[in-house]
Amino acid sequence: MTTIGIIGAGEVGTQFARAAIANGYHVVLANSRGPETLRDLVQELGPSAQAATAAQAGAAADFVVVAVPLKLINDMPVDELAGKVVLDTNNYMIWRDGHFPLVDSGEKTVHELRQEQLPTSKVVKAFTHIQAPRINSWGRPAGAPDRLALSTSSNFSEAVDLVTRLYDQFGFDTVDHSPLSQSWRSAPGQPAWKQERQTRPELMANLARARPIVRS
Repeated sequence: MTTIGIIGAGEVGTQFARAAIANGYHVVLANSRGPETLRDLVQELGPSAQAATAAQAGAAADFVVVAVPLKLINDMPVDELAGKVVLDTNNYMIWRDGHFPLVDSGEKTVHELRQEQLPTSKVVKAFTHIQAPRINSWGRPAGAPDRLALSTSSNFSEAVDLVTRLYDQFGFDTVDHSPLSQSWRSAPGQPAWKQERQTRPELMANLARARPIVRS
């Protein structure tokens, strides 16, 4: 059974865990407060879930979901995530995270910064423009006319391939707008982020409509 490490047990991490378990994965959840604080959640999720520290979740995982905001000072377990695909679900929210000058200037995206903080991992942007509860309610079978699409981007084709398979299992099509330098196209404020329900052609069109947002 494939094991997914999930660093961050808020709404995104929890809803992702539910979807993963429903699709036959084992999950190891971590938060900033310690495994003992996840006892009730793990009991609710059932035998395919366990709690751990972030380092333990990274070490145990075949691949990892990071469901916490980026920090300017890296707080991820770099060694335990080495060589692994890391799904970054973060959005740049100034009201929450403060200003990142390299992002404000347009020089870097938050996902490029995450990749720099995890230089031996394969970072891929995923699940960033869908509200967390809808991961478990909006999926549709392949070929359904109302099947929605989600975007992804990475500097590693194998990471995009993994996310594409995962999206398909969860009931979504994929639009790849790699590399990470293009990940701003589905960031907050862009057409693809504002219009949450999008078929694959609609998402492709919205990504093409994106324009850089530079903050002084």
